Amino acid sequence: MLDIKFIRENKDVVQAGAVKKHVDIDIDRLIILDDERLKVLKEVEDLRAEVNKVSNSISRDQDGATKMQLIEEMRLVKDDIKEKEEKLKQIMEEWQKIMLQVPNIPDMSVPDGITDQENQEIKVWGEKPNFTFEPKDHVEIMNTLKMVDFERGTKVHGFRGYFLMGDGVRLSFAIWNYALEFFSARGFSPVLPPVIVRKQNLYGTGHLPGDVEDYYMTQDGDALAGTAEIPVTGMHQGEVLDFESLPIKYLGFSPCFRREAGSHGKDVKGLIRVHEFYKLEQVILCEANHEVSVKFHDEINRNTEEFIESLGIPYHTVINCGGDLGLAQVKKYDIELWVPKEEKYREISSASYFHDFQCRRFGIKYKNKEGKLNYVHSLNSTAVPTPRILVSLVENYQQEDGSILIPEVLRPYMGGQEYIKIK
Repeated sequence: MLDIKFIRENKDVVQAGAVKKHVDIDIDRLIILDDERLKVLKEVEDLRAEVNKVSNSISRDQDGATKMQLIEEMRLVKDDIKEKEEKLKQIMEEWQKIMLQVPNIPDMSVPDGITDQENQEIKVWGEKPNFTFEPKDHVEIMNTLKMVDFERGTKVHGFRGYFLMGDGVRLSFAIWNYALEFFSARGFSPVLPPVIVRKQNLYGTGHLPGDVEDYYMTQDGDALAGTAEIPVTGMHQGEVLDFESLPIKYLGFSPCFRREAGSHGKDVKGLIRVHEFYKLEQVILCEANHEVSVKFHDEINRNTEEFIESLGIPYHTVINCGGDLGLAQVKKYDIELWVPKEEKYREISSASYFHDFQCRRFGIKYKNKEGKLNYVHSLNSTAVPTPRILVSLVENYQQEDGSILIPEVLRPYMGGQEYIKIK
């Protein structure tokens, strides 16, 4: 979240940022509430100070009548405190609700726009395959090669269910193992986090209050994480980190769960949009410096671009418009892979930075060289999601005989296998 002091001093900037993100928020109402909060809080603190002062007086030698009078006066003051505390509680509830809805301010380079259709292409890489035959989609290819079973997946799970089978599993493990080595070589430490998380972690990362319908909740009020970003960013909540330990770079790997609320009729075929999947995620905690955040943002996005390039899959990169940014994001890049059968690019990765928005909510700080406490900056980016990446991989590498050419960098992780063929 943003600092209330910053919001008060930069009201117009914060409101303009909300407008750019197409978030409906009343900053004037928040400031009025904050004035009331500060006023009533001071009244409560003054009354408590008076009670403490008189309590010390009562404890000293006093005659009986004076002591009884003071005790009666303090009873009335305590009743007044109780009344004002209840008023403060009501103010705080509304204040906190609005504070959690105030979006982070987008960077000046973020383009205007409402939906992902208005994201701006900034890079194109690779040559799209020029097939001498009619290409098939990933569903037909993988069904024929017995790499997936959607029918039984639906029988067991329901809508959007699937079983990866045989070489579909082996190819996924090859991608995971290759990605582990690839991103570890770039300084990221692997982490297997818990994916059943306390709801406070979703608020910490900014996924709540806005995305509540997209999460599976347990009977205990916890949630199944939709991305490793949530538990990995929450690892250090409430901690003061050593400046020398920054930046901290984690590569989180986890199953991910999303209800895909509101997308019942969207991308219902195949592996594009499923309820459960796996993902490796880059997470960085760094010093509170805008230039440092920008540098790491470009770095983590470039890491994923290089990973995709090593697989030889054509892609383009877009910068997300204001309306396609989440509550917490300052700026975001999406990498989208070419899907030949659809003749369109499909999102495979998002890279975002947040300044101290997330870490302020989590209470993650560090002490700088001058000994001053600052909130840490956070960033994250998809490294690679499975099974979604299989969609572009199998379609781009399909052969006329129905087989799939395995990208060269993955072959060592599949025992040297060159093709996935009909058996």
